[in-house]
Amino acid sequence: MDNNQKTQKNNKKFARLEKEAKKSREERISIPNTLPAIAMRSNMVIFPNTVVPFYVGREKSLMALEYAMEKTNNLVFVVNQKDPAVENPTEKDLHKIGTIVRIIQVGKLPDETFKVLVEGITRAKWNKNVGEKFFEFELEILRARYGKSKRLVALMRMVKEELHKYVQYSRKIPPETLMLLEDVDNADVFADIAASLCPGSIEEKQELLEIVHPANRLEKILDILARETELLEIEQQLDQKVKERIEKTQREYYLREKLRVIRDELGGEEDIEIKEIKEKIESGNYPEYVKEKAQAELLRLEKMSPYAPEANVIRTYLDWILNLPWYDKTEDAVDISQAEEVLEEDHYGLEEPKKRILEYLATRKLSDKAKAPIICFVGPPGVGKTSLAKSVARAMNRKFGRMSLGGLRDEAEIRGHRRTYVGAMPGRIMQLIRKLGVKNPVILLDEIDKMGISFQGDPASALLEVLDPEQNKDFVDHYIEVPYDLSEVLFVTTANIIYTIPPALRDRMEVIEISSYTDIEKFHIAKNHIIPKISEELTEAKTKVFTFKDTAIKKIINDYTMEPGVRELERQLRSVVRKATLEFTKTGKSVTITPEKVVEYLGPEKLREEDRLEKPLAGIATGLAWTPVGGTTLYVESALIPGNGGLIITGQLGDVMKESVRIALSLARKICGDEYSEKFTKHDIHIHVPEGAVPKDGPSAGITITTALVSVVKDIPVRNDIAMTGEITLRGRVLPVGGIKEKVLAAYRKGIRNVILPKKNEVDLEKIPADVRKNMNFNFVETIDDVLEVALCETREQNRKPKNRKTNKSRERGTREDNSKAK
Repeated sequence: MDNNQKTQKNNKKFARLEKEAKKSREERISIPNTLPAIAMRSNMVIFPNTVVPFYVGREKSLMALEYAMEKTNNLVFVVNQKDPAVENPTEKDLHKIGTIVRIIQVGKLPDETFKVLVEGITRAKWNKNVGEKFFEFELEILRARYGKSKRLVALMRMVKEELHKYVQYSRKIPPETLMLLEDVDNADVFADIAASLCPGSIEEKQELLEIVHPANRLEKILDILARETELLEIEQQLDQKVKERIEKTQREYYLREKLRVIRDELGGEEDIEIKEIKEKIESGNYPEYVKEKAQAELLRLEKMSPYAPEANVIRTYLDWILNLPWYDKTEDAVDISQAEEVLEEDHYGLEEPKKRILEYLATRKLSDKAKAPIICFVGPPGVGKTSLAKSVARAMNRKFGRMSLGGLRDEAEIRGHRRTYVGAMPGRIMQLIRKLGVKNPVILLDEIDKMGISFQGDPASALLEVLDPEQNKDFVDHYIEVPYDLSEVLFVTTANIIYTIPPALRDRMEVIEISSYTDIEKFHIAKNHIIPKISEELTEAKTKVFTFKDTAIKKIINDYTMEPGVRELERQLRSVVRKATLEFTKTGKSVTITPEKVVEYLGPEKLREEDRLEKPLAGIATGLAWTPVGGTTLYVESALIPGNGGLIITGQLGDVMKESVRIALSLARKICGDEYSEKFTKHDIHIHVPEGAVPKDGPSAGITITTALVSVVKDIPVRNDIAMTGEITLRGRVLPVGGIKEKVLAAYRKGIRNVILPKKNEVDLEKIPADVRKNMNFNFVETIDDVLEVALCETREQNRKPKNRKTNKSRERGTREDNSKAK
């Protein structure tokens, strides 16, 4: 008789004995109403009708165990803790239902704990703890009341089948264990044994223990077994798929190696992939050094396993160098008139950039050796720098690519990563060139003034080689590792400000300034470009949805926008169009947009009249300032306050502007002379520049501050229809300043038609659009006396102090003579 037959015989014998013992167990064992209790914190639940071991180590549990063996005929009540982590549980930490067990055997372990083998007798519910040193509960025995039915028999069969399925998938339960259930026909005993074999969490096991009726218990067991069996089936399927995949990979590897050996023995055909790469190298149009590099890498690939990690790196590298456009390029457009027509069609104004592009095209028409210029468009946001670069590509019949440099901090974005790094790739310039498929595209490097520096390197320094016509013909990307000719690429860069670009990088570019648009230019852009583009989007409309009156466009420009570009103008136009479209859908009639409709759609004007000086005032002068987004007007306010000659400066002025204030104060004392000396000594002078939250700096407000000081001391109003800019010296000389075009356009937008400029800035008038120049009155000055003569309202002074006016004129003539001598 073999071991399996012996095991089956023993299991049947045990089941028969268990059945007989169940009938007389409770009769033979007298269970008292009060029993010592052991709190279980192991990941197990003891069920009635089962024999299991557990470990006891806590002092209270040992005392309860000893008491049970001495006083209660080896009977003890075991109940599980709600939280096994609690070291010293109270009644609140215990479940209400546990199992009365009989101690069969106790053994001491080397670590001073005890291993206890127990037999589950019956489930019970504790009501009250009467023990002091350990748990001792008053118990209520829970007996199931039921009759044998077909439903119970069916449930027992289904549980048995599910357990057989579970055992087939899981190795946790040996198949011989199921023999315990074969001859058990008592539903209560069957349910307890099945619950002990059933998988599940400790909470689910406790729930099974608390279910008294065997039918309900068997249903719960079925639910748990069905769930666990389904999960095991899924796990087995996944394991099978993984196993098949591994076997397939190993099989392919074995066959490939076998094929390689056979090929080496016969000197036969090469690998298909390697053969294709060889043919591409031989038939492709590549420089000689590229072919040598590709053949060397291919030789390495042939010698290594196709599944080696390095093999994929080499394949990717070969794919890159063999797919770069080493000689492919587009033919430049040589028809200058057509190129000019394209530029005029896409943009209104911008004469200087258009002129520079046409000059380059004319040079290319006569000589193919002309180097592509590195052009940098500098100007405020919204003036068309990016779109102009697209127009350049269209005019030259070249492909266009854009790369944003804003916030770029990693040098590898320009030069690429070395192949030693995991996931290495070429730089974004080489990626663009491969994407475009030609070696002479127009590449826009957008926002070049907004690059950063970090521990990963300085991308601005990496661009030095890219943007140098003398060096970029041999540009080496860290990933490609061979020189690539970038000399035929037309690089166009854009920036809002020039001073944040490193000097070495700025020196390599030809800077073309694009200034703010005038109101007339905005009107033409809106009418000829923006509104037609918006109209094209309404393709579903069969009739014309809206019509703009010229006066409505001008009202939006003058009363709802104040910007150097046209982005806000486009937003306002789109807002008007949306509301007009809504009206069209309701009425079915085309909408004519008039100034009145603009107010109805957009609400009250955003630019209020109080922003402009309504009348001449003493102590307030209008200055002109330059900002990164265009020019603006700047009011300088001065006031005399009773005091002792102090100076108060407010408006968040920078150090340079504070120095201009002190120079202006000294010069004002000199101009006003002894007649007004008491005003300087008996008053504090307060200089304020409004919009205090905005930082301001620079020397160009010198003549404005001086004019405001002289005005408030002499009580002469400053003309409200004039604006000025210029640096002042202690001798009263007016020095030239920058940003003249932006400043004049700012005055023009504000409706100020008289401007005071330094004499040496007269050459800058050529940059101002002709339609603005003809509507402006420019006063060029060399000294502060010239400024005061134009800026101050003389009528009021003559009426109040005719004698003093003559004295002041004499003094002013003396100042001019002193200045001429100084010159």
